[in-house]
This record gives sequence, structure tokens and C-alpha cells, in this order.
Amino acid sequence: MADFIQTSITKTAVRELAAPIADVTAFATIVDGVITNNPWNCTAYTYGDVPQDPVAKSREAYTSSILFEDNEANTVGSMTARSLTVAAFNATITEILADAELATAMGGDAVRDADSENYSCTLKCHDANGEVYYVTIARDQVRISSYSDDAIRTRVETWADTVPALA
Repeated sequence: MADFIQTSITKTAVRELAAPIADVTAFATIVDGVITNNPWNCTAYTYGDVPQDPVAKSREAYTSSILFEDNEANTVGSMTARSLTVAAFNATITEILADAELATAMGGDAVRDADSENYSCTLKCHDANGEVYYVTIARDQVRISSYSDDAIRTRVETWADTVPALA
């Protein structure tokens, strides 16, 4: 029987944020800034004859939280909705808050529970050294994964230090 042979050494690093990112707008601004400004000096590459961007979204998810409150502001129900884009997230919240039939069925008025919302976006990045690694920005942490060169972590950390929401 053949043995497994190690072919690479990959690492993961996590920064827990001191406070959650304030809202989905601030979150989207951070993610869009990385894609637009390429602060980690990622490089374009080709995979299977298809040109790839230096930094690209590989996965994202946005979870809204709605409470239903009676006339005394007691919670009588709740719901969450998961969306795959910021636009869908915002549209879903608008629809749920405006749905009088749903509010009646739940037994209370719909109220957004912004403190319980979650956002996450994973960025696929191509380093100048040829490594493909991932940076996942979530509401409460930033995670770098599948990297081996410590210079990648240093670049991401240096950038994160300049973004007040990522303290």
C-alpha cells in the first residue's frame, strides 16, 4: 500500500474583531475596496485557458434577522433569511418588514434585529508568488486560509491595521 506524501504546507490565520462591523453597507465597502484597490498586490492569472482576476469573490452570504413584537414590545416570533448578495439581503429585509399578512400571522410587528445579522464574503486571491489563497471577511473576524508564505499574512495584516472596522 502506498504512503501519503506531503505536497504542501498551508496555514490559516484569524483576526477576531474587537467589535462587529457596524452594518452591511460598511461591510460591503470593505469588500469592494479590496476587490477594487487590490491592497495585497495580487496578480491576474490564467486557469484552464480562462483569465482570472487578481482578487475575486468566491462565496458570500448575508443573514438578516427579524423579530416580531407585540404591543408591549415582547418578542412573539422571529425569523432569519439568508441571501447571497447585499442587494438580495436589503430587498429581503424590505419585503419582510412590509409584509402585513406575515406580521399578523406571527402575532406582532416586524422589527429588524440588526445586532443579530451576519455577513461573510470569501475572496480568492492570487499572490505574485503563484499561491492561491483565501481571505474571508466576516462581521466579527477576518480569516486568511490556504497560504504558505508568511509574507501574505503580513500584507493582509498590514492592510487590516489601516481599516478601523477591522481593529
